[in-house]
Amino acid sequence: MRQYTDARGLGFGSAVGGGASLIGALLFCWPLAAAEVQRTVNPDTGLLTWKVEDRGLSLELIQLQPDFVRATYSARGLPSAVTEQVAGFCVFGTIARNTSNARVSYRVADWRYVTPDGKQHRLKTKTEWVDEWRRLGVKFAWSILPDDQAFEVGDWSQGFTTVDLPPESSFDLVYSWRVQGDSHVRTIEDLSCAPETLPVE
Repeated sequence: MRQYTDARGLGFGSAVGGGASLIGALLFCWPLAAAEVQRTVNPDTGLLTWKVEDRGLSLELIQLQPDFVRATYSARGLPSAVTEQVAGFCVFGTIARNTSNARVSYRVADWRYVTPDGKQHRLKTKTEWVDEWRRLGVKFAWSILPDDQAFEVGDWSQGFTTVDLPPESSFDLVYSWRVQGDSHVRTIEDLSCAPETLPVE
């Protein structure tokens, strides 16, 4: 799989695709137990990172502030309509990695975020973003986490995960994946969106 890395060191994979949703079946077949999660704080910014490795998939989510997202898109000459659309979401830099000895796959369309009221919501996928940008006359397919990914052993991908919530919102993420045809689903609890601005020291 081809990888891209920007000047800030955050790379982005290149694959996209489609397929039938499995989330309904998965939620009935597996309990939504939270896997062991490592939560770390950036000592310079106070921004948070969550990382979990479970049954062959490592998933890392890094808080990104709206201004970082704006800078990322503006640096590539994209119009403000695109820049502000993405910056208006709760955005995480995301790293997904195959840590198994077999093929691993996932579909972002199957993932859900759960708000404190208990309601489940879909994440906006790369395919949806790209289609929306094309309707605006913008031909751009970089930056968002590939939404239908298959990993060979040791393979990985990076990109933005976008959640339609305002800064500092909290939610649980229910995500699913497959290892050699076996389906798994887990929950990362108490994720939070980055603040609009960092505290002034």
